[in-house]
Amino acid sequence: MEFINSIIVYLVNFIEHIINALGPFGISLLMAIESCNIPLPSEAVLPFAGYIVSKGGMNFHVAAIAGALGCVLGSIPSYYLGYFGGRKFVEKYGKYFLVSHKDLQEADKWVEKYGDLAFFLCRMLPVVRTFISLPAGILRAKKRVFFTLTFLGSLIWSYVLVYAGVKMGQNMDAFKHLWHKFDIAIVLIFAVLGVIYVYRHVKHLRES
Repeated sequence: MEFINSIIVYLVNFIEHIINALGPFGISLLMAIESCNIPLPSEAVLPFAGYIVSKGGMNFHVAAIAGALGCVLGSIPSYYLGYFGGRKFVEKYGKYFLVSHKDLQEADKWVEKYGDLAFFLCRMLPVVRTFISLPAGILRAKKRVFFTLTFLGSLIWSYVLVYAGVKMGQNMDAFKHLWHKFDIAIVLIFAVLGVIYVYRHVKHLRES
């Protein structure tokens, strides 16, 4: 339990340090990291940015736009990996970029079903939002269309999570009370969700 709690504390402290040190640029950097398939969830980054907004340390719209821009910047390497590498390259070496064959198939389904609109819709969905750039590159989607829809979808996602952080900051006393009362349960929930994510990801990589 202490180990899990220390990981959560370390992650929160890391996010806090980057955003406090770099402001909106820090938000963009952290969101770009997530969009490069590195497991740094935006669900942790953006609410903290919202918390800073609630304390008057940053403009609400600036925080959300910085998050969306970071998503676009982080999507560029993945897009061009698919664009120049092609499907065979990604299927063979994708695991080295933490992208499994299953991840690619899931993203493919969205593109096949919704076409270009998938680039917008998937940016508002956990997990798959990270991997949609690869099929876009493989299919050689028009760059202007892809990056525009990526920005718009990510902007909505960013606004929602930053707003959640703002509300959390405005009601911090209540949150602190709940955290103190249910700290073990909260840590367990984080742990279970983390284990499920890692297990599914490793399983998909092994199946690739």
